[in-house]
Amino acid sequence: MLLNELSATEAARLIREGKVTSVELVRACLDRIEAREPKVKAWATIDPELALSQAKERDRGPVRGALHGVPVAVKDVLDTADLPTEMGSPIYKGHRPPADAACVAAARAAGAVILGKTVTCEFAFMAPGPTANPHNPRHTPGGSSSGSAAAVADFMVPLAFGTQTGGSVQRPASYCGTVGYKPTFGLFNRQGLKFASESLDTIGLMARSVDDVALGRDVLTGVAHPADLTPRAPRRIGLCRTYLWSKASAESKEAVETAATRLAAAGVQVEEFPLPEDFAGLTQARDIINNIERVRGMAHEWQHHRDRLSAQLTRCIELGLETPQRDYVDALRLVERCRIKLDAIMDGFDLLLAPSATGEAPLGLEWTGDSTFQGLWTALHVPTVSLPVHAGPNGLPVGLQLIASRFGDEKLLQAASWVLATLGTARQAAPALVA
Repeated sequence: MLLNELSATEAARLIREGKVTSVELVRACLDRIEAREPKVKAWATIDPELALSQAKERDRGPVRGALHGVPVAVKDVLDTADLPTEMGSPIYKGHRPPADAACVAAARAAGAVILGKTVTCEFAFMAPGPTANPHNPRHTPGGSSSGSAAAVADFMVPLAFGTQTGGSVQRPASYCGTVGYKPTFGLFNRQGLKFASESLDTIGLMARSVDDVALGRDVLTGVAHPADLTPRAPRRIGLCRTYLWSKASAESKEAVETAATRLAAAGVQVEEFPLPEDFAGLTQARDIINNIERVRGMAHEWQHHRDRLSAQLTRCIELGLETPQRDYVDALRLVERCRIKLDAIMDGFDLLLAPSATGEAPLGLEWTGDSTFQGLWTALHVPTVSLPVHAGPNGLPVGLQLIASRFGDEKLLQAASWVLATLGTARQAAPALVA
């Protein structure tokens, strides 16, 4: 196996054992980036000398923590003290924050090497950057954490930060064939994140294994000595087609239904789990919350740089300005009622099984895809993980989404590890083989 293909967990172990150096690992990742970046375009900023200087410092020791010497990528809406944070916008070209975001600081404290900043859609919304899907560059990688998903999928880096306001971790993970983890809302400290929607924004992780996102989770929640993730078979799973089922493509429906059949055959109790009728209002409620909170979070840019905002973001802010305050309050009340109700109706279920996305990554780079299958769970503040268990008719990845109750992150990741081992990772065309 090439060093850049190591998981974060494997790499950290080999570095601790003295079998691999951080410099060797970082150089392997940089070599992969040099070979593939002209096609994939995953990186907003990459500074090889800075990355190697960090790696050399890690190799001099002592071991700092669980990510010692492991390269990590950071979505370019999260502050970094030694690299620009440009947020996919010309307004912030060359912007240098004075400090790291809390999640970046935690990763550094655990010994991580910050490899670079990955491409984001403008202010983590809809206007895409140049990133292409590494499995087929004619297709979108999804958004807004496009660069993070593509870089991990293409073996440029083993672990990356993303953020999710609607579907910005889970959709790129599904489209690019990575494991995408969105924790319970607020589990990861958000200091140093440019807010899109303060009551929805969640920092997430992308990797090629569940063990790796669990490792990142432990680092960001302050677990000093992360224990190995123990896969645990769920006893009872709810098959949740959601009120959006008619929007799912044949391949997404197949991913969910085949998984349900195979998990039942493996001894899991799988039951239909219809959402209550009032949950059908969650998609509109999330959109209202997103629009109004973007108005408030983008006040400076709207007042001083309106002409430099994309048409997509401009329209979002206009919609927010046109929305009555009472609609915003009603939306907040609906999602809170649904959160409480979901806690109750999930009692006795270990997790839910649902589509990650409508289907394969759409053709073209102008649109990052439909976020509704992820957005309803984001509004509900529950932890979710997307697993790369299926492939569509064009050979592109199709993810499967698992959902747990709020604060059930440990149970979710233990079950996800078992589910992925049971179902297996879908065979897709290797990124290196795509013209």
